[in-house]
Order: sequence, then C-alpha cells, then structure tokens
Amino acid sequence: MVTLTDIAATKVNEFLSGQESTPETSGLRVGVRGGGCSGFQYALALDEQRDGDTIFEDHGIRVIVDEQSLSYVDGSVVDFKESMMGSGFEVNNPNVVAACGCGSSFRVADDEEAAACASTAG
Repeated sequence: MVTLTDIAATKVNEFLSGQESTPETSGLRVGVRGGGCSGFQYALALDEQRDGDTIFEDHGIRVIVDEQSLSYVDGSVVDFKESMMGSGFEVNNPNVVAACGCGSSFRVADDEEAAACASTAG
C-alpha cells in the first residue's frame, strides 16, 4: 500500500483540480525507474490508470502504482515538504537500504542481495 500525508493529499488535490479535465481514473502515479547513482529514482506524476496498475485510495485520491514498481514502493508514504531550499514531494520508503548523498536515488534490499551474490559468484 502507498499512502499520502495530509499535506501531500492537499497538494495533489490542488494539482488535479487545476487540470482542464480530470477523468475518474486519474490520480497520483508513484513509480520507480532505473537511474541515479544508487540505482533507482522515484517517478511521481498526475496520470490515468492503465491495465496492470494497482490502485490505492487515500484521502479520496487514487494512488496509482505500476506492476514493476509495486514491490519497490509498497509501504511508502508520500509527503510534501516546503522549505527555503524549495518544495516538492518526498517519498518515505521503508524498503530503502541506501540512498545517494543528493537524495534523489535509492537502492532496496533485493538489489543489495543481488549485488552480494554477483560479487561472490565471480
């Protein structure tokens, strides 16, 4: 399950209401993609549901997660932070075992085990 903090839900609602047309299948897509110095980066976007997606409902908002990303983000909480350095969404993910210094990429336990196996196999 992926959930939203109160402030994140408020911000997503603001963004969704600012769209010209918002189909009932729209929501916040939370996913991961390869990249960054630690292996994965989060991909957050307003999007519509597609075949194979898992849908969570939180604060009246559809949280959409694709099949490949689900195991990486399951249990995560999406928050929205505002500071003098800027503002934006932040994912608090219990699956992360390492993150890069800039905070934009991460690694999960499965990657740690795969890396350990690869280093001992050679």
